[in-house]
Amino acid sequence: MSQLHDLTVAQLAAKLRSRQVSAVEAARHFLARGARHEALGAYLATNEEVTLGQAEAADRQLEAGSAGPLTGVPIAHKDIFVTRDFPTTAGSRMLEGYLSPFDATVVSRLSQAGMVTLGKLNCDEYAMGSSNENSAFKPVKNPWDTSRIPGGSSGGSAVAVAARLAPAATGTDTGGSIRQPASFTGITGIKPTYGRASRYGMIAFASSLDQAGPMARTAEDCALLLSAICGPDPDRDSTSLDVPAEDFSRSLDASIEGLRIGVPREFFGAGLADDVRAVIDAALQQYQKLGARLVEISLPRTELSIPVYYIIAPAEASSNLSRFDGVKFGHRARQYGDLLEMYKQTREEGFGDEVKRRIMIGTYVLSHGYYDAYYLQAQKIRRMIADDFRQAFTQCDVIAGPVAPTVAWKIGEKSDDPVANYLADIFTLPASLAGLPGMSLPAGSGAGDMPVGLQLIGNYFGEAKLLNAAHRFQQATDFHLRKPEGF
Repeated sequence: MSQLHDLTVAQLAAKLRSRQVSAVEAARHFLARGARHEALGAYLATNEEVTLGQAEAADRQLEAGSAGPLTGVPIAHKDIFVTRDFPTTAGSRMLEGYLSPFDATVVSRLSQAGMVTLGKLNCDEYAMGSSNENSAFKPVKNPWDTSRIPGGSSGGSAVAVAARLAPAATGTDTGGSIRQPASFTGITGIKPTYGRASRYGMIAFASSLDQAGPMARTAEDCALLLSAICGPDPDRDSTSLDVPAEDFSRSLDASIEGLRIGVPREFFGAGLADDVRAVIDAALQQYQKLGARLVEISLPRTELSIPVYYIIAPAEASSNLSRFDGVKFGHRARQYGDLLEMYKQTREEGFGDEVKRRIMIGTYVLSHGYYDAYYLQAQKIRRMIADDFRQAFTQCDVIAGPVAPTVAWKIGEKSDDPVANYLADIFTLPASLAGLPGMSLPAGSGAGDMPVGLQLIGNYFGEAKLLNAAHRFQQATDFHLRKPEGF
């Protein structure tokens, strides 16, 4: 079983269906790998008894011939999704030890598909961060170079897949939290159109931006997982779109001859590192070899996406996080005088610095006298950013460019400069603000032999087209097959 962890989701599923390996064997193998590489900080919680119980149930389905395409395949969940059988913390002391009475819709749908839960994965506190240094419990380390960050906020998910501690993981993307860590760790991840995946049971950061998605090694794997995740959830999530679930793997092998790939000039300005630029240029040339056509486009409000996002997201966070007051659930301060002091002391102890920073920014921009000047203006520019994409998609079918301006930086390098951290999101934020699907796929290596991801952005409901373009690229290259030394 020493090479079991090198199989993709699709390959492992095939071996499970042919009974070459059992779900229990696969689960034991990945649990052991997670324990062996605990120093990476990817996992926050495991429960061997629960995992093996799910694996035994999957084996019964496989034996009976009633298994689906994902039955028995192990998966781990970002600790932003609530789970009945594993504690959910959102990477925060505020929720330390919290056990939910129900599963998030994304978790339950993957369970219904027969997948086996390995545990909960580390993340920036309340998904606020681009480095996974903001977790209240421990930072996550990049397996390509453990002195570097893995990206955030879904850093634990990215590292679990990259280090072969799990064949797949769930993540969430508010401003790039699936795409950026996928890029920094050399894996594939996709954020679907906003509203495609239910947010029920996903601890809210910014409700108009948060979206769940899968992280795995290949576009084929992501297509299989996304097919299970997506679909309407009208009774539980009012933002869930009334768009039926679909098979996103249906057109993976279709030709991309004549595909028009938009290349935004704003994504290739002075802020883009030369090593990243070289990788992206080579990836675009590869697409041309596959028959695609490059079209220069403009997304003129790209630079405005950072101030717009860092007004809207903190504003929504300040509202969403007001529920964590020490009354109903979560941490409560032990020493306080009156109720107001209890609120203050609980939040002082329970929230980390970055969460406090964003709550204060959000409360400020929503306060009387500043709402019109900041929040309302940001919402207007958000609409204009979406209009830029609408115009661009009259000229092209998909948009391609870098995920981040640089490769992963050293742990602690930007800890004292939150603005430098925020600037790393410049290429992922526009698609998030517009609610568009976007993904990252491995495209090569930059400085320090660190992975670089290519970002593909699609039109609304264009996930199948994105996955087709990514899959064809992966059929012609081997970047997605590369793994960190020693893993």
